[in-house]
Amino acid sequence: MKLDFAKNTKRNIISASLNKALGLVFPFLNRTLFLWLMGPEYLGLNGLFTSVLGVLMLADLGFGTAVVCSMYKPIADDDRGLVCAYLKFYRTVYRWVGSVILAFGLCLLPFLRTLVKGSVPADVDLHILYLIHLANTSVSYFLFAYRGSVLNAYQRNDVLTNIRSATSICQYLTVFLTLYLTRNYYAYVLATVVFTVAQNLLTYRESRRLFPEIEPRGALDAASRRRVVSDVKYIFMHKVGATISNFVDNIVISAFLGLVAVAAYGNYYYVVTAVAGMIWALYNSMTAGFGNKVHTESKEANFELFMKANRLTLVAVIWCAAMMSAMYQPFIEIWTGSKPELVRHALTPLLMVLYFCVNQSRQPLLTFKAAASIWREDRWKPIVAGVANLAMNISFVIYLPDAYKLDGVILSTILSYVFIQMPWESYVTFTSFFDRKKLRTYWKTQGVFAAYAIAICAAAWCSTRFIQINGARGFLVKGAIAGIVSLVLAFAAFRGDFTAAVRAFSKRGKGAKSA
Repeated sequence: MKLDFAKNTKRNIISASLNKALGLVFPFLNRTLFLWLMGPEYLGLNGLFTSVLGVLMLADLGFGTAVVCSMYKPIADDDRGLVCAYLKFYRTVYRWVGSVILAFGLCLLPFLRTLVKGSVPADVDLHILYLIHLANTSVSYFLFAYRGSVLNAYQRNDVLTNIRSATSICQYLTVFLTLYLTRNYYAYVLATVVFTVAQNLLTYRESRRLFPEIEPRGALDAASRRRVVSDVKYIFMHKVGATISNFVDNIVISAFLGLVAVAAYGNYYYVVTAVAGMIWALYNSMTAGFGNKVHTESKEANFELFMKANRLTLVAVIWCAAMMSAMYQPFIEIWTGSKPELVRHALTPLLMVLYFCVNQSRQPLLTFKAAASIWREDRWKPIVAGVANLAMNISFVIYLPDAYKLDGVILSTILSYVFIQMPWESYVTFTSFFDRKKLRTYWKTQGVFAAYAIAICAAAWCSTRFIQINGARGFLVKGAIAGIVSLVLAFAAFRGDFTAAVRAFSKRGKGAKSA
């Protein structure tokens, strides 16, 4: 079964873009209400619990990714019996995973207070809040989260995304009303549990409606189970490294600098993740399509597709980075009311923009690498990078001057990406799947785009330096000018890529069966 890559990607991008637009507005309003109604310590608690539970989710081991990637070939072969067997296996594993997360989460209860430097808001019980967050994390594993793998494997991410969008709107409206009327943090956290359950139920319903023939039944043969378990071992190593890089930062900041520092870091990091979500809509929409083409197209055709997707993503990254360069600090100042404990010096947003560019520029390669199930070859990369990142985190927080400790946390992640992860993962992907000789072509493209990024970001930043209008009005004027300057320069530099993207997604794929 050959999936309609262009059609599926187009509708995935549309739904994901809408979801990420909502993801820009509602979380922003949510953090703003917290700052105004509750205070930065509550934001710090949110960031801490998210990081702790992110570490606990290592119990997933990577089974979800491994099973979805394993489904690509039977879907390409239209072997529905094998897809059903994978789904049943996935359901069983997820129930065990939920139990492990719950058990290990309860074991952490006695040690919670040691993860927070300084005081905790007097009107909350740290342990009760943690238990509610733990319930929200584990409940999906006991319900129907496994059904989402069917939609992912058939490149129907748009269905999952639309479900998330609908439940998010309802959740945030409920939360806003709750916070405004009660100022009760417990009610806020409990609301998230209710809508997590609702999202699982909707996923179950839509998965069965679109693919009624795909049910958890049958048994995997021994060879298939061994293949999944083998992939899981290597995916788990990748998850450990990613967890250290993505979640340990907040724990280190909380333990060494306190909850207010976690809130300040979280505000800057929120901007990065919000903007990155729009880029995510591009490459995530293509993952299952890549996986299908790995089994239905030649390596040369796959390389051409990958390079087109990579260039398109880099164009979007450069424009977003240019806008962030000009608007990052003014936005934070307006958003936080210029509170000194929440507004950092100019180096912090600069490092965040650099982090955004470095991390997002590698995502198309990682997306294709995952679609091709390349896990074993660079299994030590995330561990080495994660340990190096953690060591630099702690070293910078201890030895840098107080004003730059938080910047050291950001810098450590950038250094681990640039000097360890990016060279390693690109070499492995090109030697394991693509032609090694094409690696030079890839890095040449990355270098050219990096030079354009520096030039366009500098131009956008300079275009707003001489505008003396303050406040929200000044922010809008600066944003308009920076947007026009960066968009004109990006279009001039990448006109061919804009034209190719419009041409590719204005027509449906030919000769492909849609799913």
